[in-house]
Amino acid sequence: MCIIFFKFDPRPVSKNAYRLILAANRDEFYHRPSKAADFWGSNNEILSGLDMEEGKEGGTWLGISTRGKLAALTNYLQPRLDPDARGRGTYGLSNALLDTPWKKLCFGKQLFLEAVGRSQALPKDALVAQLLDMLNNEEAQLPDPAIEDQGREYVQPFLSKYAAVCVRCSDYGTRTNTVILVDADGHVTFTERSMLGTDPSHWETTTHEFKLQS
Repeated sequence: MCIIFFKFDPRPVSKNAYRLILAANRDEFYHRPSKAADFWGSNNEILSGLDMEEGKEGGTWLGISTRGKLAALTNYLQPRLDPDARGRGTYGLSNALLDTPWKKLCFGKQLFLEAVGRSQALPKDALVAQLLDMLNNEEAQLPDPAIEDQGREYVQPFLSKYAAVCVRCSDYGTRTNTVILVDADGHVTFTERSMLGTDPSHWETTTHEFKLQS
């Protein structure tokens, strides 16, 4: 039940604006092994966390290359193709199509837009802090017929937890918060806040910075 919010503007008018602002949660079983974000690949050109589940080692849920290619993954409750490509704008993605109006997605997108609206006036560290704060909002957005209809019997036992931006169950939930900023000059700031072990009360935050290669 991951969730991603992002604003994309490849040619910002202001030097204080960002090409990309992305805030994402990875939701997973607490016991599933993984590695924190770092550079890897043949030339250390990819920055991402790594899934270390036996038989699936080396996959990732979110990563960016030094040349500016970005990939993100969420689970999907009901497969369906979407032929429409998207350009610049602000979007939200959970476990359905882009901008499917689940209440938690709409609520989180509003929090994200409020932070983005202040982005040019805020120091970078303050913007990252506000985005991490919104990613940890545990207010359940209920009732939500859209998520109930899509998830049906699978989601019913956990609906009150799954219906929040930050999911928190006994053995499953939000394990990683990620904020990626790409400024007008192509400088990337990748901040990851990760749960340590299987204890939702212990977290570690790391930041990687680099300049996009042309």
